[in-house]
Amino acid sequence: MTQIIYDGSFEGWLTAVFEIYEYKLKDVVFAKQESSNSLLFSNIHFVTNDSTKANRVLNGLEQRLSTNGCKNIYFAFLSELDKIEEILFRFVQYAFSSPINIEGDLSRSEVLNVKKAAHLTGKESHRMKAFVRFKLTKDDLYYAIVEPDCDVLPLIEQHFKNRYADQRWLIYDSKRRYGIYYNLENVSTVEMQFESNSSSFLAEINNESEEFFQNLWRNYFSSVNIESRKNTKLHIKHMPKRYWKNLIEKIPNLNKR
Repeated sequence: MTQIIYDGSFEGWLTAVFEIYEYKLKDVVFAKQESSNSLLFSNIHFVTNDSTKANRVLNGLEQRLSTNGCKNIYFAFLSELDKIEEILFRFVQYAFSSPINIEGDLSRSEVLNVKKAAHLTGKESHRMKAFVRFKLTKDDLYYAIVEPDCDVLPLIEQHFKNRYADQRWLIYDSKRRYGIYYNLENVSTVEMQFESNSSSFLAEINNESEEFFQNLWRNYFSSVNIESRKNTKLHIKHMPKRYWKNLIEKIPNLNKR
């Protein structure tokens, strides 16, 4: 068995796929950054990102799959589901070994599981576009804290760049400890240690008028809610509770404490 140690990026994974074929590695498992102690007797292969190798794998897949099929590979990778790297590698092996497009062969577990993982990421991306709530800091930066199940920031950055083109903003993923920052021209990835759970820290950086506007939004949300038509089960289906801690309308009105 061979452990493939890569940096966790999509380019790194594609490079690893190339090198598995290049060095004829067998029985591979993937690990991010460091080897797994559970595989003490395995060989270890370290991967250094190589855009040329990564692009050769992508180009090969583009010749065998539809545009949507290639997109599903990327979406499935971002799902971060357990063993997704191995599932995707088996999918790639099948795609390269078949003389025909394999996307519709849902009898194969790797094809079905990639499709399911891609759908999960797409759904999470769609929800994030609706559930991001910005707050204004003292230096006129709009920031939002999110904690999605999948790594969807790369998928939503264009949406927010188009929608908030005239504002500086930062969307921070507290689960993965990185964010995307828009400076009125470009979107860049930033890594930072952000005290997202510290109410005192957030109060310190917020603009003085931010509390007023947050309460205004809560009052609006409350006023449009018709109690007689309340359907908690349906509400939770469309707005799962795991998102609530970062939704302004779900945090108690600060003036009512």
